[in-house]
Amino acid sequence: MAKVSKSQWNFAGDLFPEGGRPVPESVTELTQKLRRQLEGSFAGRRVAGEVSNLRVQASGHAYFVLKDAGAQLNCVLFRGQAGGARSTLRDGAQVVLTGDITVYEPRGAYQLRVDSVEAQGVGALQAAFERLKARLSAEGLFDAARKRPLPRFPARIGLVTSPTGAAIQDVLHVLSRRFRPEVILDPVRVQGAGAGAEVAAAIARLNRFSEQGPPLDLILVTRGGGSLEDLWCFNEEIVARAIAASGLPVVSAVGHEIDVTIADFVADLRAATPSAAAEILTQDWVDSREFVDQAGQRLSFLVRRRMGRWREVASTLVRRLARRHPRRRLEERSQRLDEAVGALGRSAVRAVRSLARTLEASRQRLFAQRPQARLRSLGQAVGRLRSMLAAAPGRAVERRRRRLEAALGPLRLLSPQNVLERGYSLTFDAATGRLLHSSEGLEPGTRLRTRLASGEVPSVVGGPGASGTPSVPGSARARSSSGKARPSAGRPPATD
Repeated sequence: MAKVSKSQWNFAGDLFPEGGRPVPESVTELTQKLRRQLEGSFAGRRVAGEVSNLRVQASGHAYFVLKDAGAQLNCVLFRGQAGGARSTLRDGAQVVLTGDITVYEPRGAYQLRVDSVEAQGVGALQAAFERLKARLSAEGLFDAARKRPLPRFPARIGLVTSPTGAAIQDVLHVLSRRFRPEVILDPVRVQGAGAGAEVAAAIARLNRFSEQGPPLDLILVTRGGGSLEDLWCFNEEIVARAIAASGLPVVSAVGHEIDVTIADFVADLRAATPSAAAEILTQDWVDSREFVDQAGQRLSFLVRRRMGRWREVASTLVRRLARRHPRRRLEERSQRLDEAVGALGRSAVRAVRSLARTLEASRQRLFAQRPQARLRSLGQAVGRLRSMLAAAPGRAVERRRRRLEAALGPLRLLSPQNVLERGYSLTFDAATGRLLHSSEGLEPGTRLRTRLASGEVPSVVGGPGASGTPSVPGSARARSSSGKARPSAGRPPATD
């Protein structure tokens, strides 16, 4: 039995004072009193039910009825309230509304003035999901820098899932079809109270198992699809901490492609479905197997192509060698020799025939003339020719010697050495080797070098009063006004 509050008792006393009939009041007064009572007693209520008769006015305010099997409640959601959750409202949707009970005085009807809207059964979990996600993200558990690369060829895989679910069947089917790695199953519950703790414990056990025995390559945490409540154990902090603390890389494949859990954010790799996870883990094995299967054909093709190229190169070299082979040259030279021998034989035959004809003609002329007189005349002619031939070389040599002497005379006259031998000399600047043509510009102390027909004489330009006059240390001065060759009276300058 419900209790009646003191304020309600006093309200009843006002209507029925002692010793008289109830005091009449207006509808407005009664409605205002009811409004004050309801708004004071039913503030901040959460009500669950089904949305019906939804109407959104041009002003942006939404009016609808929240009902269940036994009753209904008028509701109003004013513009600007509930934010993005307004999209949850639709006829037939199961929602949880938070707001105050108020009275709409013009109609005398009570209604729920809605402050927030959430999908029934999801709102609280979604809020908890967002809070945990924000906190773990701030701690850096979702950072890409801490995620580890997966082994390219995993041969031993730790599997955390339900032994009776569809996920394990999907994973094992794909693995057996593509590669068949060794799978170590740690069975757990993947739904309901305590499932998160079991998943976290299984991850820790597989890490210890990998440390003690043959090591595992990675851990796959998976389950099939379901509602947010079904997948909630993978949104628990204990599971996120266990994945982050795992020494082995962890792959998360929870639910369908549209389902996202905290485990997906923390894991080193998130797969859309259990089957997709199995395909990702065996992809390198499949690619390698295809590569190996195709390697024989590709190797054969490459060998044939390479052999074809080498065959072409060899054919080219053989052709070039055939053109340059010594046998080819020898054959060409032999052919030329054969042609030369043939031509020589033909020439010899022609010459013999010509000589024979000449001999015959000479013989006939010889017998037609007197041979003895002719022979004497020819002998005398041969004697004269022999004398002329013996004297000819001497006369030719003498004639060429006279021509050479005539040509050497002008050359000797023009020879610089001949000029020097006639008493002239050449004076050079000893420092630069420049031939001096004048004594102007020579500074006292300038070292000179005078070339004679035989040898050279060093000298130094004298001091003031003797400009242009070189002096030879320990010798008489020789005066000269230019660097041209000058006569030296048939002798070199006198020296001490």
